Amino acid sequence: MIRRVVLAAILAGIAAGLVMSAIQHWRVTPLILQAEAFEVAHAHGAEEEAWAPADGVERTALTVLFNLLTGVGFALIAAAASLLTRLPITPNTGFMWGLAGFATFMLAPSAGLPPELPGMVAGELVSRQVWWWSAVTATAGGIAVIALTRHLAWKAAAIALIALPHVIGAPHAAGDSAVPAGLANAFAANAIAVSAVFWIVLCVTLGFLLSRQTHAQEAH
Repeated sequence: MIRRVVLAAILAGIAAGLVMSAIQHWRVTPLILQAEAFEVAHAHGAEEEAWAPADGVERTALTVLFNLLTGVGFALIAAAASLLTRLPITPNTGFMWGLAGFATFMLAPSAGLPPELPGMVAGELVSRQVWWWSAVTATAGGIAVIALTRHLAWKAAAIALIALPHVIGAPHAAGDSAVPAGLANAFAANAIAVSAVFWIVLCVTLGFLLSRQTHAQEAH
């Protein structure tokens, strides 16, 4: 059984990663290239530049590879969560699972730390990572409690847990950004939209593949 679940997760992750790569190439990559141009102009005269993949085939290939690995990783997480909570991922429930994954890993963290372009001013890395993970963990835990219990008191506590990192507040740095605000806003909106599509494709596909495996097993 575990082998079939892992295979389904790998295939669903590849499908979602390819879809995300196509949309990113169309909607997100051009914004990143614009931001990098502003960053280079702003940092003119710097002694050393950080390594970056060459534009074109190298950059596209690395982006697609990263998206495929990300898709497989998140598909395995979704499958494991389904087994632990005993809430099956099916073609019918896949959409809701996708929304839950999107809310956990993108929407909730983005409310405090929106997706950022190269050249944007950012807070201290460790504190940002700690806050990001606290938002993800609180959101995942809150959604799980809401899905698994019928008691209103527990649901209210779950909502409070989801809100807690945002009440504390995400760490930010003061300063002027090399990236225009309009470009930054466009990137954040597109990145969030791409993530929503990614998660829905991922979980709906995973639900379809798991359902097919179940039917095939019952037929035998």
